[in-house]
Amino acid sequence: MTRRMMVVTGGAGFIGSNIVARLAAEDRWDVVVCDRMETADLAKWRNLSKHRVADLWAPEELFQKLEQHAEAVDAVIHMGAISSTTEPDADLILRTNFSLSRDLWDWCVARDKRLIYASSAATYGDGDQGFEDNDALDALSSLRPLNAYGYSKRLFDEYAVRQAMEESAPRQWAGLKFFNVYGPNEYHKGGMKSVVAQIWPKVAAGETVELFRSHNPNYPDGGQLRDFVYVDDVVDIVDWLLATPDVSGVFNAGSGQARSFADLARATFVAAGKTPSIVYVDMPETIRDRYQYFTEARMDRIRALGFPGQSTPLEEGVRRYVQGFLSQSDPYR
Repeated sequence: MTRRMMVVTGGAGFIGSNIVARLAAEDRWDVVVCDRMETADLAKWRNLSKHRVADLWAPEELFQKLEQHAEAVDAVIHMGAISSTTEPDADLILRTNFSLSRDLWDWCVARDKRLIYASSAATYGDGDQGFEDNDALDALSSLRPLNAYGYSKRLFDEYAVRQAMEESAPRQWAGLKFFNVYGPNEYHKGGMKSVVAQIWPKVAAGETVELFRSHNPNYPDGGQLRDFVYVDDVVDIVDWLLATPDVSGVFNAGSGQARSFADLARATFVAAGKTPSIVYVDMPETIRDRYQYFTEARMDRIRALGFPGQSTPLEEGVRRYVQGFLSQSDPYR
């Protein structure tokens, strides 16, 4: 009997590779990764090296391969995207994050396959309208992202909901608005790594770390608040959705509790057994007018639908990350 196939686009990336790790460990499906390994020294391939992957597909052959294996494919988990909030090429962002997602949606509809995709908390913009994951079309359209990345994600959320209203949707579909995810396998992300990963070398050496000074009088330096969520918690949501095929919609994927960057930095020092040492530097002017000072996911909707998972407390998530991965000679999951 042919095993069912799970296709994970962006599967060598941060969240994607953690999803691959979970699916491969469950050994219920053939797990296929669609991604670019880029250069050997960037080490994205190491995100996959500990797990059984049935095949690797190049992005340019995705639809050809999907057609070739259409009978076996159970679901497409679409994590592939340009995730940089500072990428200047808006056309590239929209081609990658919207057009490709739209084409995948249409393929899943035509072939009666499930689709789980990455949306983003960047769709909420400055947060003035709150962070409730209302997926009514009017509610989605009223959001005002601060960058082209957030706009591309909002645009596809709208497309998905509009198509679902017209009964042209995959048999299960779900968009996940990821908040500030941190954890193993993000090391290739450069300036887009979590603050934990960025400050780790100095924390490990017992040196002083730098955080952005606040340029908003309502927040102290280091008091800017984010919904930091450990990567295992968002993988739990994906896992639950795959096991609950009657649930569809656009959902938040966060911890549900805003914490400060200073809290995050102190937790990193404590997990490393070091005395916290933090100084504050001016935020670059290029991002000041697009900076979110507060994010906090409302997790009520997905819990009301039966998701049983509980978010990992910040200090515990940072401890697991630091002691189980960052401080190890082999930090990859």
